[in-house]
Amino acid sequence: MKKTELLVTPASLEHLDELITAGADAFLIGEQFYGLRLGGEFTIEDIKVARKRTKEHNKKLYVALNGLFHNDKVDALAPYMQKLQEIGVDGITFGDPAVIIARREAEVTIPLHWSTEQTATNYFTANYWGKRGANRAVLARELSLEEIVEIKENADVQIEVQVHGMTCMFQSKRSLLGNYFLFQDKAMEIENRSNHKNMFLHDKERGNKYPIYEDQNGTHIFSPNDICMIDELDELLDAEVDSLKIDGILHDPSYVTAITGYYRQAIDAYYDSSANYKKIKKELFNKIKEIQPPLRPLDTGFFFKETVY
Repeated sequence: MKKTELLVTPASLEHLDELITAGADAFLIGEQFYGLRLGGEFTIEDIKVARKRTKEHNKKLYVALNGLFHNDKVDALAPYMQKLQEIGVDGITFGDPAVIIARREAEVTIPLHWSTEQTATNYFTANYWGKRGANRAVLARELSLEEIVEIKENADVQIEVQVHGMTCMFQSKRSLLGNYFLFQDKAMEIENRSNHKNMFLHDKERGNKYPIYEDQNGTHIFSPNDICMIDELDELLDAEVDSLKIDGILHDPSYVTAITGYYRQAIDAYYDSSANYKKIKKELFNKIKEIQPPLRPLDTGFFFKETVY
């Protein structure tokens, strides 16, 4: 039986080493020029080092090119992918068809993972992109567990699902935070806004605080809660979902490392057919609750249609 992959987003090369030890199977990295909502910034030189370390430990390394590219960036795609091919990365996560065209013109053969985060909601669309070069579909976060299982049963490509962490509920290409502060002559207060973890959009009516930050790709607003599916993992593993993702964005690296270790234990207990599996995952869920930041309540996202933004 092929085991489901545990995919994590490291914040740095040092963090990647910690996650390897914690039990991650694969990593998604990249840089803001090409990728959206990354756990950390990885230059080409960093990717070379990361590929060496992951190869030594028989782990997979994927690179994010999931931005929406304007004309001024299109010419950079082919040379970048050629460098990634030389390095030997295992996959490219993309959302813009320009990546498919640039990959073909550059004669690059790195597998493609289709990820739009909004429209990966059915197996027809997943298979459409599969016929155009993708071998994996990263499903939208707004799907129920039942819908995910149905897609997996009918998809001709691998299926990736996020099981832990924040989910992006809004993105604008505009620097909304920056423009707001500039209007108030407070530009100096928002340098390195993408590194800030204490900016929130307040919803007093619902009592929610939505994390918000900016990078080169614009403004991103996240859900008020973190997805946590460790107590329901067996249903995704029964369905043979190919990859389960822990998204570490805006979380401390130590938190992401601990969470990775807990999910590793839960997945291994499932495949070991442990008689204590239910007890083990319940204990792990309680451990997650102990380290969960107070401002980030846990829920199961849209898996059971609980989350309402």
